[in-house]
Amino acid sequence: MESDKKTRIIAFYLPQFHPIPENDEWWGNGFTEWTNVGKAKPLFKGHYQPRVPADLGYYDLRVPEVREKQAEIAGKHGIEGFCYWHYWFGNGKRLLERPFNEVLSSGKPDFPFCLAWANESWKGFPHGLSNRNTLIEQLYPGIEDYENHFYNLLTAFRDERYITFDGKPIFMVYMPFQLPNPKEFIVTWQNLALKNGLKGMHFIAHVFQKERIQEALDSGFDSVNINRLFDYGRFNRSLLFKVKLWLKRELLKIPYYYNYKDVYPTFSGIEDEASNVFPTIIPGWDHSPRSGSHGLIYHKASPELFEKHIKQVFDRVCHKNNEQRIIFLKSWNEWAEGNYVEPDLKYGMGFLEAISKSINNSK
Repeated sequence: MESDKKTRIIAFYLPQFHPIPENDEWWGNGFTEWTNVGKAKPLFKGHYQPRVPADLGYYDLRVPEVREKQAEIAGKHGIEGFCYWHYWFGNGKRLLERPFNEVLSSGKPDFPFCLAWANESWKGFPHGLSNRNTLIEQLYPGIEDYENHFYNLLTAFRDERYITFDGKPIFMVYMPFQLPNPKEFIVTWQNLALKNGLKGMHFIAHVFQKERIQEALDSGFDSVNINRLFDYGRFNRSLLFKVKLWLKRELLKIPYYYNYKDVYPTFSGIEDEASNVFPTIIPGWDHSPRSGSHGLIYHKASPELFEKHIKQVFDRVCHKNNEQRIIFLKSWNEWAEGNYVEPDLKYGMGFLEAISKSINNSK
């Protein structure tokens, strides 16, 4: 029956809301993502900054009550689970692992989760520094490191809360084309999964360009999460328009910005209708807290426009069976990129209510 159909919304979850020694060294003592959020300023007329959290406040993810409240709010509004960004830089080096490790060891919150490997080097500029120096490099030492990586996460894969596809734990790779040999990585983990009593793994490639979907599938990935965050700038602006934007940014220090109402229709396309392609819904984007006037901004995003965007994506996936009807939400809490649905002082629960209303309407 149509009413039995379920759209599976899985929200990306950023764990960088607690201090770690590396961030103290790079940015100063006590740095968290809130540091960038708090210093943000409006850069042009009507620019919505700073963003101030409402119900959850400037939280610390070391506090279990915060994590439980996040799950409670997300579940109430129809989000199936969190996809935690996971950092493994090779040779056993991890960062920001504490919140997820505590979720895993404590059994709380009792809320579904999965992992996405954020396999890229950290550089200063994208994270709030004025330089582009490499802070920590992403390495791929080889099969032994792949094996150690797998066993580091095996307890998570066995957890009854872990989100699966066809009974297999799903695992996303953020930069699939940076893997030296994707098939080697995938085969290694598939063999280890079977050896350790799992049904296998379901690998998802995170892809920014629709032209590379087939390339990811040919590399051995089972499915693709397509993220069209930057398509509007790639396909919908003339060279003259882009030159004007550049001059504004360099001379007047006004960042690139487009109106969200013009941009959101480009967040979805016919490729989303394929059974092995999982689209992305995007409530907004404002990178200026991290990168100042060099940031990209989608101006005047609102719950009402976000709801229209969600419907557009729901219409693309409505024909799929229940398990295939996966949509990734970018993001639950990327505040320093203006990319979150957690309540703030301006919109309250508005973006979350757009999700729950869309789910109810789709039924």
